[in-house]
Amino acid sequence: MTGKAQDLARRLAERAEAVCRHYLSAGRRQGRYWTVGDISNTPGRSMFVRLQDSPRGPAGKWTDAATGEHGDLLDIIREVLGLVDFKDVAEEARRFLSLPSPEPGEGRPGGHQHPVQAGSPEASHRLFAMAQSIGGSLAEAYLRHRGITSVHGTEALRFHPRCYYRPDDNSPRQIWPAMIASVTDLGGHQTGAHRTWLARDGLDKAPVETPRRAMGDLLGYGVRFGIADDVLIAGEGIETVLSARMALPDMPMLAALSAGHLAAILFPPMLRRLYVLRDRDPAGDSARDYLIGRASGVGIEAIGLSPARGDFNEDLCTARAEALRQGLMDQLRPEDVARFMLE
Repeated sequence: MTGKAQDLARRLAERAEAVCRHYLSAGRRQGRYWTVGDISNTPGRSMFVRLQDSPRGPAGKWTDAATGEHGDLLDIIREVLGLVDFKDVAEEARRFLSLPSPEPGEGRPGGHQHPVQAGSPEASHRLFAMAQSIGGSLAEAYLRHRGITSVHGTEALRFHPRCYYRPDDNSPRQIWPAMIASVTDLGGHQTGAHRTWLARDGLDKAPVETPRRAMGDLLGYGVRFGIADDVLIAGEGIETVLSARMALPDMPMLAALSAGHLAAILFPPMLRRLYVLRDRDPAGDSARDYLIGRASGVGIEAIGLSPARGDFNEDLCTARAEALRQGLMDQLRPEDVARFMLE
């Protein structure tokens, strides 16, 4: 959360009960909490908003006991009013607090505020900034159900409890929980975001037509786990790459998000060996072969890594991490086994 957002959240927390009475009018005060059905202001008692600082946490924080969602008063304003851009949330918070609007250009170096185009890199920045840590979330539950039991070093992943989804421009908006991934360039600057909408219990993807979508600038970039230097593993999907990471937690890895984007990834300047995770399908084989050819053409040793089954997540879920570890050990260069696998 940015400094300006933190300041607004703090000011709202100082008037937490007034905020709840205004935006969550279907609820009521119970002791030190405001209770309501959910963040959409439905009557009920599942959601609790803390009205005073206490040993359990600061005022203004809320938790929905039915869904596990949690957040602050800025989240409440966004969801109740159906706002998308943070600047609109901030403007509404300032209106409620009777604060002046920021000067033109404030918050944007050398420029003026302007609407953010849907699907743009800036929209992806805002989406990722508004998401929360993956730890303890439905996104972590989803990964665990896929056999990925460690989320250490996955700062590129976050969780959004109420991420908007539309099948197409003419369909009504739906709201689903989602895993949000930051897409970055070689310098670590965010250029896009990837959304995986999740079922409400976190055990699978959401039952929608396209549960995975990306936004922003993607070509050449990817979702990064660790900082690549001379050795890198690259694969298509996030779950595929995180499955390999269960066996190689210290190896830098990149998820390109599709076969086409895998074939086009940009190489770190010091890279000397590239491992390419294979998905056993025609598109995966074509992307692997093209990427290996590109890497070899610029003097990078490129090696394909093959799963025993359809993909590495299937291997992980079927045979567990130790068998996956052994399968990868047999395909890595001995020096990389010694460097990344032997304790």
